[in-house]
Amino acid sequence: MSTETARVAYGRRAAEYIARFGSVDSIPTVYRDLIEAWGRAVDGPAIDVGCGPGQWTALLHELGVDVRGVDPVPEFVADARVRFPHLRFDLGEAAALDVDDAGLGGILAWYSLIHVRPERVGEVLAEFARVLRPGGSLLVGFFTGEELIEFDHAVTPAYFWPVDDLRAVVEDAGFTVTSTRTRTDPPARPHGDLIAHRARQSY
Repeated sequence: MSTETARVAYGRRAAEYIARFGSVDSIPTVYRDLIEAWGRAVDGPAIDVGCGPGQWTALLHELGVDVRGVDPVPEFVADARVRFPHLRFDLGEAAALDVDDAGLGGILAWYSLIHVRPERVGEVLAEFARVLRPGGSLLVGFFTGEELIEFDHAVTPAYFWPVDDLRAVVEDAGFTVTSTRTRTDPPARPHGDLIAHRARQSY
């Protein structure tokens, strides 16, 4: 799944997506609690990669995090700038962040890698490793499953990742995984999340 394919697909359904997911109030409390706890522990500036309409960016800002949102979908960025005019939102891609080496303390990638082809996820994670300072924190939310397979997501095809498979790719990119969790709340698809820290070594 190319970034352009996902960008076009989400652009076509942006209004529907914003109406459904544009507020943290529409998200299960357990996920909000996780992101809040992670945000409070972030040391330094952060980016919400694949920020969509900016709801998590705004939440992190409320916690005192120096955060900005980045998303490849112009419709999302335009909406976020209107609803949260006090925050910064930029068009951009996860694999090419406009950030200096070791310039960040945290990256939130909440369901923003689900459409990336598995063979390219390592490339994206290597970019995250480049821009995170040693010890910097990464939180990833994703769909999990017993096999690494593509499925028909409502917007555009996405992937289920076994936790151990994603953990291995994250560690290969230069991170130390400190937490993994899974959760199943039918009829929602199985959820996984992973917290990792940039290894304290040069890249």
